[in-house]
Amino acid sequence: MNDKVKQLLKYREESKLGGGEKRIEKQHEKGKLTARERVELLVDKGTFEEIDAFVTHRSSAFGLEDQKIKGDGVITGFAKIEGRPVYLFSQDFTVFGGSLSETHAEKICKVMDLAMKNGVPIIGLNDSGGARIQEGVSSLGGYAEVFWRNSMASGVVPQISAVMGPCAGGAVYSPALTDFVYMVKNTSYMFVTGPNVVKTVTHEDVSSEDLGGATAHGSKSGVAHFTTENDAECLRNIRKIITYIPQNCEEKVPDVEAVDPDPKLASGLEDLVPLNPNKPYDIKDAINGVMDRDSFYEVHENYADNLVVGFARLAGRSVGIVANQPLSLAGVLDIDASLKGARFVRFCDAFNIPLVVFEDVPGFLPGTDQEWGGIIKHGAKLLYAFCEATVPKMTVITRKAYGGAYDVMNSKHIRADYNVAWPTAEIAVMGTKGAVEIIFRKEISEAENPEKKQKELEDQYTNEFANPYRAAARGFIDDVILPSETRQKLIRAFAVCQNKVDTVPRKKHDNLPL
Repeated sequence: MNDKVKQLLKYREESKLGGGEKRIEKQHEKGKLTARERVELLVDKGTFEEIDAFVTHRSSAFGLEDQKIKGDGVITGFAKIEGRPVYLFSQDFTVFGGSLSETHAEKICKVMDLAMKNGVPIIGLNDSGGARIQEGVSSLGGYAEVFWRNSMASGVVPQISAVMGPCAGGAVYSPALTDFVYMVKNTSYMFVTGPNVVKTVTHEDVSSEDLGGATAHGSKSGVAHFTTENDAECLRNIRKIITYIPQNCEEKVPDVEAVDPDPKLASGLEDLVPLNPNKPYDIKDAINGVMDRDSFYEVHENYADNLVVGFARLAGRSVGIVANQPLSLAGVLDIDASLKGARFVRFCDAFNIPLVVFEDVPGFLPGTDQEWGGIIKHGAKLLYAFCEATVPKMTVITRKAYGGAYDVMNSKHIRADYNVAWPTAEIAVMGTKGAVEIIFRKEISEAENPEKKQKELEDQYTNEFANPYRAAARGFIDDVILPSETRQKLIRAFAVCQNKVDTVPRKKHDNLPL
């Protein structure tokens, strides 16, 4: 072996070692995998091709000229996941704490540019102490270059972020600009200002985990779409979501073999909705009884659980699910649910994923907190998202469809393609009791027995209005169907809509009610 080959092999080994054995051991002691171990678990075996393995920083300040490590704290390259190509980067905390330098940022920007040029997803595994302080504004400029590319790639190729360690300060905005954020419990955290700054400014004493850990962002802020127990579970989940999304905005998701739903769940649809309109039930039973078996992959499971969103497959085809959840707040729409739904609907529309809505909504959540918090503009975001979506859009009304929430939840009036209702559906301006108290206030107050009179009027209103047939008579729903017919009806509707072409008026861009 000649000297030049030996030199190449030596450099490769140095690059793979990162910050060295001692720092790798420390990473493992924290319950974290190394950057390379994460890449190996994430991608199909033997498919990863590294880019820029020999890059080092250019800084000579503060003694950095004597601390040059090949790769400069981030592994970049391309590979395949489930046989489909992706570009990725994985920050290496063993090298300068994964801090972002000018060259570190350039490596990330290179794979982002290549991902957009070649039309494939970009996956970022974040584990960094932030900007490299020794490089000053150069590192800050590097972050801005990454942010700009996140914005340009939005809606062009899917962007997935996994926060697998610290992510603080300006660094948080790159994951926030991507489509889906994964976090790992107890080892990852995100915040703009850390616990020390918070204590100094607001005198609040809070830990990193409570301030910006996976549980906080998965259930309170909604920043994290998925929370996982450890690195390995996080990476497996990223592999899973890749199977539901296309390579880019010009493609559709490849179909897979269809699997009929669990027979027990499918047969249980007929009796799923209780006769008592105030009794809750689990809308996930409806989803799982209609969609392909075990295909539902929920997004934002622990955030705003009065609305359920996620991916599933219908006859082997990837679809986006949006569903009101009667088990939580009776399925009402509030600020958090509206934001959650709007973001998901817009992602599906950007990447050609058809939408299926399961509707059981009594309205918007009342209260001063909601009104002062901006439920009007936030609810409008969900409405806007459904209005602008041009993918095939289907709605199944299982029970309540009241007031403005009926309009918002993908109604025929905002150009849904196929709207059906179960016989248990109630499509009205409001619930029976409230409607009767408003319409017949005088008759009830003047009656000899007001309670009896109200009951008679409620029964009359229920028979006349709390059903799907008035809407069907107007063509506002396309059919009233048996719950057991839902799967086949949707499959046939999607078959005829699969080449749907719809356009919006020419514009520079929309002005979403932010």
